Amino acid sequence: MDIRSATSDDFEAITEVARETWHATYDELEPDVIDRTVANWYTDDSMPLEAPGTIVLVAEENGDLVGFTHAVAQGDTADILRLYVHPDHQGEGIGSALHEHLLEEIDSYDVDRLRSFDFAFNDASRAFYEGLGFEQTDEGEVEIDGEYYPEAVYTFDFA
Repeated sequence: MDIRSATSDDFEAITEVARETWHATYDELEPDVIDRTVANWYTDDSMPLEAPGTIVLVAEENGDLVGFTHAVAQGDTADILRLYVHPDHQGEGIGSALHEHLLEEIDSYDVDRLRSFDFAFNDASRAFYEGLGFEQTDEGEVEIDGEYYPEAVYTFDFA
């Protein structure tokens, strides 16, 4: 497996990984809502590679993009906005490897805490972050296609 910084050429594959993962994971959402949301949220406009504090990493296996993560560091906090592994490759350690590489990148920003945001009903994601030492510290809501869904905020303190 190779983990590297994303390029603009990766966005078609990033979008495909996101779409496949959302369809396999989020039964609570209608398929057409997923397709519209992914089309809007996983683009070079929504994940600007050159924006200050932005980190986008991709994982490749045999030349295929199989996972990615997107984080933004601002001030003393970095936020993991996305970390997805294609459903056919989950359980292979790709998410953990992406997380480890992300930590190495974030280290240069000298942040005190790392947060992750995900749907509160995504039990697999919650277990993943808890297994990495994150604790749920807040709740919120995320709006998708005019509907509001509960969101869990997980935090890992470096101090």
